[in-house]
Amino acid sequence: MDIEGAGGAITGGLIAGAIEKPAGQAGEAGHGVCSDCGAETSGNFCAHCGQPTHVHRTLLHLGEELLHGVMHFDARVWRTLPLLALNPGRLTREWVQGKRTRYVSPLAIFLCTLFIMFFALSFMPQPGAHEGEAERTARLQAEVAEQRLGLVEAEKTVAELRADPEVNDSPITAQTLKTAEGVVENRRQSLNRLETELRDGRSDGLAPGTWQAQVKDLAADGKVKGHGLGAVLLKKLQNPDLALYKLQQTLYKFAFLLVPFSLPFVALLFLWKRGFTLYDHGVFILYSLTFMALLLMVMVLAGTINGVLGGFVGLIGLAVIPAHMFAQLKGAYGLSIFSALWRTAALLFFCNIVIGLFVTAIVYLGLGH
Repeated sequence: MDIEGAGGAITGGLIAGAIEKPAGQAGEAGHGVCSDCGAETSGNFCAHCGQPTHVHRTLLHLGEELLHGVMHFDARVWRTLPLLALNPGRLTREWVQGKRTRYVSPLAIFLCTLFIMFFALSFMPQPGAHEGEAERTARLQAEVAEQRLGLVEAEKTVAELRADPEVNDSPITAQTLKTAEGVVENRRQSLNRLETELRDGRSDGLAPGTWQAQVKDLAADGKVKGHGLGAVLLKKLQNPDLALYKLQQTLYKFAFLLVPFSLPFVALLFLWKRGFTLYDHGVFILYSLTFMALLLMVMVLAGTINGVLGGFVGLIGLAVIPAHMFAQLKGAYGLSIFSALWRTAALLFFCNIVIGLFVTAIVYLGLGH
């Protein structure tokens, strides 16, 4: 089994393990023998295996089971989501303390949120997808003008360096001249390519100025040679659509890596504070990541609807992130304001490290093999 298959198997196993048995009303109370294990029953559920004693056989209930099994869609969602958004500390604390029947488990809601997020994002328009021919041409013309200006400036620098009487005597000046000449050559090649695309279009059929064309050009400019990881990545970027698809699939399959990556850093914040276990930190991380994924979906949706609205919602989201972390830390661990504040600052710093590790892993797993 290759590494992507292993990631998919792990994610599927986590989803299957996170789906819980139904809770609440099962229908009319049944009396007699359980249809599953054969044990004596006297209520709504079998005391031996937990199966409802009233077995539904309607199409409506089949739909209910589908929603519950795939999306964990029951009454607990509506008790969990408001607390996750408005009082995440209480939600985390009560789950850790064992008050669990009323809430969706942190692992289940995290995995289902990821599923919904990646499913929804797959239908979002790609950058430049709704850009017309006139807009692409105008953008390409602006890039040509920028390259021409940059070429003039680079040629001026080369001319000044060549006129320097110490150019042949100073190793530093000679190296600077060589670097400047390389910049001039690269700009000439880029300008020639852009002018050809503007006049004749691209030979590979990609629309000039689109992100796919830009990524492919970036990979081509990298001079793909050798067999190292960098060379492998550049070769994969020669087909940007396929590279993006592989990254999206890898991101979904290995999203669970965010939890083990984050766990040591959260544990470090409470290293000298007794009474908290790695399980407690895991619950904190799962609920926090779920909220961040939901917030990301809202921000992307707002940006898709309207650019100005997306910018406004994005600014609010940037302010909400530390506020949510602070509230969850303070409520979940019973911290003072000062203790929650400095831990929030440290956690925001650690988040950058975790994101860097995660992105590196995703790029390596998605494109590096």
